[in-house]
Amino acid sequence: MQEIINLINEMSPYLLLGFLLAGIMKAFIPDTLYKRYLSNSNFKSVLNSMLIGIPLPLCSCGVLPTAMGLYKQGASKGATTTFLIATPQTGIDSIIATFSLMGLPFTILRVFAAIITSVIGGIMVNIFDKEDRVIIDKDNGTTSHKERLSFKGKIVTTLKFAYIEMMQDIGKWLMIGLLVAGAITVFVPESFFALFADNTLLNILFVLLFAIPMYLCATGSIPIAVALMLKGLSPGTALVLLMAGPAINFASILILNKFLGKKTLIIYLTSIILGSITFALIVDNLFPREWFTSHLNEIKECCTTSTTIFNIVCTIVLLLLLINAFILKYFVKQKCSCTDQTCTCHKSINEESKLYQKIIIEGMKCNHCKANAERAIMSVKGVSKVTIDIVSGEAMIYGNFNINEIISSIEGLGFKVKN
Repeated sequence: MQEIINLINEMSPYLLLGFLLAGIMKAFIPDTLYKRYLSNSNFKSVLNSMLIGIPLPLCSCGVLPTAMGLYKQGASKGATTTFLIATPQTGIDSIIATFSLMGLPFTILRVFAAIITSVIGGIMVNIFDKEDRVIIDKDNGTTSHKERLSFKGKIVTTLKFAYIEMMQDIGKWLMIGLLVAGAITVFVPESFFALFADNTLLNILFVLLFAIPMYLCATGSIPIAVALMLKGLSPGTALVLLMAGPAINFASILILNKFLGKKTLIIYLTSIILGSITFALIVDNLFPREWFTSHLNEIKECCTTSTTIFNIVCTIVLLLLLINAFILKYFVKQKCSCTDQTCTCHKSINEESKLYQKIIIEGMKCNHCKANAERAIMSVKGVSKVTIDIVSGEAMIYGNFNINEIISSIEGLGFKVKN
């Protein structure tokens, strides 16, 4: 517990700042920006996708429906692949958290590795898996709900997204990461990675073996990487964990194979795996180890030095926000989404509409997943409103609609439907 508390005290101010910046991006950047520049199968589209994806605060599961939504709206396979590689590895919250625990050199390295692997992956897809597609709803000239909000409304959206939705999405995985990091610190012998000290490649393959199938959050994987480095894991091998862990899991493999095809899937996997191995070997053999480990000395010393009042206050605030987000997610009834602002979502079924149907959506793990599912359902003709419970996956859909269109729309994002 002492190790976990030390890590939280070190990270909490940066996490609160990272969540706030993520909320500002959500509230103030128009949704149309993410679709407008990604349609062509060329280098510019890939570059745009990388620039959009790097700062976006999307976790490993949230990026999948978002990317599939972009693809359905007209983004090319190359741009979609770039987005899928770059986004889960970074995010503004993860970048700031990396800086807090691992220092500036490692932060720059992590972002640079994400940029190179995502761009190469997108270019390779454009070359070897070309496609002719009709752009759907690239820019229909409508004004989004976000753009209609007042400045006060955007501030509320910023705080809600930052300290409720982001907390709900990342909080669990962050706590798991901290618990794992604490367990590694206590139970893994100091000499464990010395067994592989003379074989960097074996270390890398060992980390890849357990990182690829796991679900690892970009932010939650940071304390695990720090704990492993404190036990002697090389900086390059730690980078492999931070790259491959968040970017690859069984869900992403299945969805890419289904919607983008085997060629794109192979290029996607090859870009991340070979890219992470290459960067690991470069870091461990061409750069001074001290560049990436000097910041760890501060982590080691944190147990013997006094923690500032500011860090303690930030930790308390962070934990209270996490508890609040947990209560809202699991114990407060979910609100619904309507086709217009006059919709009275709070009314009962009998008062509002007798035309409704309940389905179960499998695969939703975060608020990004829920938001994408809501948008997909609301786009179907005849739907007046929808209520989705992210915990159970239950969706109550109101209106006079074709259920097969609902199912097709949801499955197009990579989710499964039971009705």
